Amino acid sequence: MRNTLAGGTRTALVLAGALAALGLAGCGGSAGAGTPTPAPPAPAAVLVVKDPWVKAAPAGTMTAAFGVLVNNTAADVTVVGVESAISPMELHEMTTQDGKMVMRPKAGGFVVAAGSTHELGPGGDHLMLMRPATAIEPGDQVTFTLKLAGGATVPATAIAKPFAGAGESYDPGMPMGSAAP
Repeated sequence: MRNTLAGGTRTALVLAGALAALGLAGCGGSAGAGTPTPAPPAPAAVLVVKDPWVKAAPAGTMTAAFGVLVNNTAADVTVVGVESAISPMELHEMTTQDGKMVMRPKAGGFVVAAGSTHELGPGGDHLMLMRPATAIEPGDQVTFTLKLAGGATVPATAIAKPFAGAGESYDPGMPMGSAAP
């Protein structure tokens, strides 16, 4: 096999490698050891949003984002808010009140237990987009940021999907089981 590096290029590479080795020897570690100190491991994400998606909807029509919140840490994590540039957002839940399913803001946020998951899905807990300024078409990407207790944030991007589901409506003027116009 023939070496295809020209003499000057080979010399420059050898010199660059030597300089890099000298630079590493002078950084970190204990004095005289000559061994660099390894970088600390990157912190694990406090919370991950797995498979995020949003229900496609016309402009100005309430809709919702879903996915699975994954907590791989040893402590409970509480989602206390959510925001997006395309719409005001709120944390919502579906619950039974006076024998009827109702949607309402989730008091106290979503608690994701240590080492556990919390599903956001149609007919359950979800991230409510109150009044999107523009239509959310199938295939669009919607970015949002979860706000956690303690001040940390978690960015996510959800893909828009057409979804008829069980005919649920996220419009407060429509009874559950009615399709939104």
